[in-house]
Amino acid sequence: MTDLIRAFDNKNTPIVTEKNDILDLTYFNIVKLDKGETFESALKAFESVCVVLQGNCDIWVDERSFADVGKRKDIWSGKADSIYVPIGHSVRISSNTNNTEIAIAGGKCDHEYDPFRITPEDVEMVDVGSDETKTHRQIFHILGKNAAGCAGNLLVSELYAKEGCWSGYPPHKHDEEKEDQETEFEELYHFRFKPENGFGGQFVFQEDGSSKAFMTRSGDTFVLKKGYHPTVTSPGHEEYIFTIIVGKYQRSLVQHFKDEYRHLMTKFPGVQDMIDKFK
Repeated sequence: MTDLIRAFDNKNTPIVTEKNDILDLTYFNIVKLDKGETFESALKAFESVCVVLQGNCDIWVDERSFADVGKRKDIWSGKADSIYVPIGHSVRISSNTNNTEIAIAGGKCDHEYDPFRITPEDVEMVDVGSDETKTHRQIFHILGKNAAGCAGNLLVSELYAKEGCWSGYPPHKHDEEKEDQETEFEELYHFRFKPENGFGGQFVFQEDGSSKAFMTRSGDTFVLKKGYHPTVTSPGHEEYIFTIIVGKYQRSLVQHFKDEYRHLMTKFPGVQDMIDKFK
């Protein structure tokens, strides 16, 4: 029900598709292009978001053109510039710079929406936790509430954890449909660290007490179907997590916080804001 895909050169081919053994609803690809190089794709069953991690490019969704997409030199330099691509539409990316990198996040969808651009100004940030409690992280919602009525059940965000801090904490899960208490969502994390030799810990545990722990490094990708899933980064290193969350039945994410840790929700600032931003 969980797995860690170690960093590798995917050569612009998908890292996760519906053919993997764990996730049914999620698509993920990292595309790297130098100036003048192009990439083309068409996802029949997935809505997707092309998130420019670094560099600059022009993106066409069928014949519709989005020029000059990408405003930052790397993931640590501001908010993302992105394009939403509906199911069944072709996308073509042409790089205007060397070392352009684009993350393509996809979710299964049965309705065709219109393509649109998500500018850095459209990205909402929520500040969660504190340095004192070692829970400080900032979540930048690329495809979140701003896409209500404009997209299916796909949610895309970038999380920045301060050095030595925890995220996904207090422990929570979202793998069952319980009215007003929890919704069923798949999740994918793609990790980066600053400096790059940083590392983290990814934990997963179930209601029956079974657990797994993974050491995460830059470029690793974690996929989650079920369970509580807190994350921590090593002291002296900041952590970046590109996050894809896909709902099985709805767009609104309702997280179930484990009862024995629920009291911590009021101890760490911003937890309720985090909850509200996903609804």
